[in-house]
Amino acid sequence: MNLKLKIGGKVVGINGVKNLSTSGKFKGLMFSRREKSRALLFEFKKPASIHSFFVFFDFLILWMDNKNNVVEWKIVKPFSWYEKSSRKFTKIIEIPVNQKYHSIVTFIVGERFKKKRNIGYKVKRR
Repeated sequence: MNLKLKIGGKVVGINGVKNLSTSGKFKGLMFSRREKSRALLFEFKKPASIHSFFVFFDFLILWMDNKNNVVEWKIVKPFSWYEKSSRKFTKIIEIPVNQKYHSIVTFIVGERFKKKRNIGYKVKRR
């Protein structure tokens, strides 16, 4: 599935997004490999929170309204207990920080992510 979302007045296209069923929402990116992971779309009828137990890599989470406007975003670290948006949303996209989605993550987050050999992507600490 190809998805267009709006962030900061610009439209960004994301290819290969997997829309998850109800049972798929429980697993998300857990036990996935960084480079083989796909972006995941979750749709909600009421507010929800997420965790990153058993996700062994960083990922970008986008909270969106029903018109695909990004209302908030955050880089989530492995084994985080609780992540929730402070704004109203109806959709969440989890985007793995990997080579496939590097240009999208860099566009949204900025140049804080740098490629290091074949190890993957690391966040630059301030």
